[in-house]
Amino acid sequence: MADEAKAKGNAAFSSGDYTTAIKHFSDAIALAPTNHVLYSNRSAAYASLQKYDDALNDAKKTVELKPDWSKGYSRLGAAHLGLTQYKDAIVAYKKGLDFDPNNEALKSGLADAESAAAASSSRSRAAPQSPNPFADSFAGPEMWAKLTADPSTRPYLQQPDFVKMMQEIQKNPNNLNLYLKDQRVMQALGALLNVKFRAPNGGEDMDIPETEGESPPPPPPEKKPTSANAPVEERSREPEPMDVSEEEREAKEKKAQALKEKELGNAAYKKKDFETAIAHYTKAIELYDEDISFITNRAAVYLEMGKYEECIKDCDKAVERGRELRSDYKMVARALTRKGSALVKMAKTSKDYEPAIETFQKALTEHRNPDTLKKLNEAEKAKKDLEQQEYFDPKLADESREKGNEYFKEQKYPDAIKHYTEAIKRNPKDHRAYSNRAACYTKLGAMPEGLKDAEKCIELDPAFAKGYTRKGAIQFFMKEYEKALETYQEGLKHDPQNQELLDGIRRCVDQMNKASRGDISPEELKERQAKAMHDPEVQNILSDPVMRQVLQDIQENPNAAQEHMKNPMVMNKIQKLVNAGIIQVR
Repeated sequence: MADEAKAKGNAAFSSGDYTTAIKHFSDAIALAPTNHVLYSNRSAAYASLQKYDDALNDAKKTVELKPDWSKGYSRLGAAHLGLTQYKDAIVAYKKGLDFDPNNEALKSGLADAESAAAASSSRSRAAPQSPNPFADSFAGPEMWAKLTADPSTRPYLQQPDFVKMMQEIQKNPNNLNLYLKDQRVMQALGALLNVKFRAPNGGEDMDIPETEGESPPPPPPEKKPTSANAPVEERSREPEPMDVSEEEREAKEKKAQALKEKELGNAAYKKKDFETAIAHYTKAIELYDEDISFITNRAAVYLEMGKYEECIKDCDKAVERGRELRSDYKMVARALTRKGSALVKMAKTSKDYEPAIETFQKALTEHRNPDTLKKLNEAEKAKKDLEQQEYFDPKLADESREKGNEYFKEQKYPDAIKHYTEAIKRNPKDHRAYSNRAACYTKLGAMPEGLKDAEKCIELDPAFAKGYTRKGAIQFFMKEYEKALETYQEGLKHDPQNQELLDGIRRCVDQMNKASRGDISPEELKERQAKAMHDPEVQNILSDPVMRQVLQDIQENPNAAQEHMKNPMVMNKIQKLVNAGIIQVR
C-alpha cells in the first residue's frame, strides 16, 4: 500500500500538483515510516512550494535514516539554500560528495551555495548608502514592458501580490532583498537582466529507490554572474529522470509482456482456437497477477469449451483477487456473471438453478448490468418451469381432484380448494380441476377468483360445456346479465342441448326484460345503471353524436323510433342500453 501511495505522489509531483504529492507521500510515510526515499520525495515537494522549513526537516530525516545516500544531502543542501543558510548548504553538499564524488547534482548545488555565500558577503560589506546595482533594471515603464514580453513572467502580472512587490521594489530597489525568497521575483529579476535563475530546491525530481552510486545525467553548463555584487545567476534545470528500482522496472516489463499475451489470447479466441487462447492467458497470469481480466478471459474460454468446473474456479479466483486488489467493481461483476452462466449450463434440476440465481444477484449488487439482469430472469423462469415439470404427475393430480370432490360434497369448500390447487400443480393442463375450483370459489362468494378459473377451464378445453355454465353463473351472480347471456350462447355452440346452458339463457332474458319493463326496484335500477356506466361499450354508445340524436328522437317522437329500429346496428345499440337499464321500454 505504501508503494501505491508513493506512485500517486510521484504522479502528482510530475504534474506540478505539489500539495497533492505531499498528501500521498505523507500517507506512504504513515505506512512505511522507515523508508528514506519517501522523506526525500516529500522534502522536494515542500521545497517546490517554498516551504523550506518543512523541506529541511524531511531532508534531515532522510539523512538520519540513510546516512550514506548522496541524494539525501542534496535535499539537505537545497533546503538550507532556500533558507539562505549558505554555510550549512555548503557543508551538506560537501558531505554528499564524500559519498559520491562524481555526483553532478551535488557539485552544481555546492557551486550555487558558494556563489550565493560570496555574493551575500559582498553585499554585507558594501556601504549602507551605496546605490543598489539593480536600480536601473526596475526604473521606469521599461520594467513592466520587459515583464510583459517575457512569457515566463507574463502570467505573474495577473497576480496582485506579485504586482505589489514589484511596485515596492520600484519605489525602493533596496526592498529587493526582502523578496528574494519569492521565486517569482527571482525569475522577474532574471528576465530584467536577461538571465535565467534556478529554483533553490534544484528542480530535482522524485526519488524511487535507485542503485547506490548511480549518478544523474550532467546538467547544462552554468552561466557566470555579471558582477560580483549581483545575486547568484543560476541555470534552468529540467527535473531529473525518474529513478526506477530494478524491481519496479522488472514489474513494468512483465506487465507489458502480459498485455501482449492477452492480446494474442484475444486473437486466438476470436479464431475459436481455444487451446492457444488458454495458453496465452495462462502465460499472462503467470507474468502479472494484478489484472483480473486475464483470469476472466480464460474463464470465458473454458465456458465456450464446456469446461464449466474450470470456468467456475477461474471466476472464484478472479473475484477473490479482485477484492484484494480493489479492482473495478464492473470487473468483479463480470466474473460473477460468468460464473452464474457456467452454473446455469450445469443445471439439471430446479435446485441446481439456486446457486446460479444467487450468483447473478451478487453480480447485480456489484454492477447493475442489463445483460446480467436478463440472465437472472431467464434462470428464474427456467427454475420455475423445471419445478413444474418435476412436480407433474397426472395420477397424483387425479387423486387430489377426487379428494377435492369429496370435500365439496361435504361443503368443506376451503379444504376442497386446497386439493384442487394441488391437482392443478400436479397437472396444470387438467381443465376439470379449474372447473371444480371455480365452483368452490362461487360457493364462497369469491367471484373474481371463480371467474378466472372458469375462463382458464374454457381456454384449456373450449368444448367443455361445464366451463361455460361456471362462467355464466358467476356473471349472473355479478348481475352482468348481458355478459352471462353471451357466455351461455357461446356454450350452446359446443353443446346445443345442454339444459344448464338453456336454463341460464332463460334466467338472463327474464332479468333483462324486468329492467326494460321497469319491474325492478329503484335501488336495483340505480345499481345496474351505475355498473353499466363502467362498460366501455355503453360509454361509446352514449358519447356517439348519432346515437344521442336517435335517443332524443325516440323521446320526442315515438313514431321516429320505428324508423330507427329498422337499422340493425342502431337496434343492437338500443337493446344494449335497454339491457343495461339505461332506457326503459313501456
